Amino acid sequence: MPGKKSRARESPSTQWVLLAPESVVDTPEKINSGPVFTRLRNPKTANGALYLFSSDCKQVYEVKAFDEDHHSWFIGQSVQRDGRLMFVTPLDPLFLVLPYLINASEKQGKFEPADQVIKDEDFPECANVLKCSRTLQSLHCITDEKEMGDRKFYKYNREKTLVWLKKKAEQTVKALKCAGVSVGGGVQSSVLVRSKQVAEATEEDFLRYAHGLLSEYIPMGLSEELFKFLELPVISANTASSEPASKKRKLSGKVVEAEEDYTKFNSDSKEKKPTKMTAAQKSLSKVDKSGMKNMSAFFASKTKGTSKSP
Repeated sequence: MPGKKSRARESPSTQWVLLAPESVVDTPEKINSGPVFTRLRNPKTANGALYLFSSDCKQVYEVKAFDEDHHSWFIGQSVQRDGRLMFVTPLDPLFLVLPYLINASEKQGKFEPADQVIKDEDFPECANVLKCSRTLQSLHCITDEKEMGDRKFYKYNREKTLVWLKKKAEQTVKALKCAGVSVGGGVQSSVLVRSKQVAEATEEDFLRYAHGLLSEYIPMGLSEELFKFLELPVISANTASSEPASKKRKLSGKVVEAEEDYTKFNSDSKEKKPTKMTAAQKSLSKVDKSGMKNMSAFFASKTKGTSKSP
């Protein structure tokens, strides 16, 4: 039937290959629906990004995609053209509400109910973040609270937020060390080649790396404030430029290849070392070249309308 054919044509574009913890697909008995994909405002870029709510909306997950060129999947008897591999990992919901709290503080600067702050006409599903079990329980970590009657009112607190983020950074450092992740000079290429420098990574290297990870989940202004709060020294431009090119390349899902022609980087060099002549070149240099034509003369184009001399 036409309807079935239509659904068959649409199905490859509406399915993905997904890696997710079992808690994502575990559906409570009282709930009929399953986990829901939705678009929320990315806390760093403020653009729309894909997230996943559990069936009971108690947990929100971030969705990341690993993409390779010319890659597809075989699913059953069909071929899935979208060759992306989707990763689903739990996300602290406070990262998603932080931009709204900061924005409300800059505009109003007063205590407001959470449901009046966490709202967005472009991304109405953001209200579900308040249903997550950790959201209302942890709001005191980044806000001041007032209780009137049976309602609570909140206002963004910068100092509390920086302390909370510092604890996050310290927890991240512990996780990086336990996992043996290479930081600082130990990361030599996109394949994370380990070297002797891994053991020499300092506490500052780990903290700087953790700050970079957390900066992917907070606005840029807050990232700069956190950098100062962690008392990380600023790296000078001279130090950054002295690093090898392989260390300055950004890691990605695609392999970064070296340039094929390195000579173009030396074309403007002012100092050129003289090359030694071979024995044949020395003999040729002694030949009398008077009366000889240059090699390029044999390939020069002839001018039309002129006659050859007899």
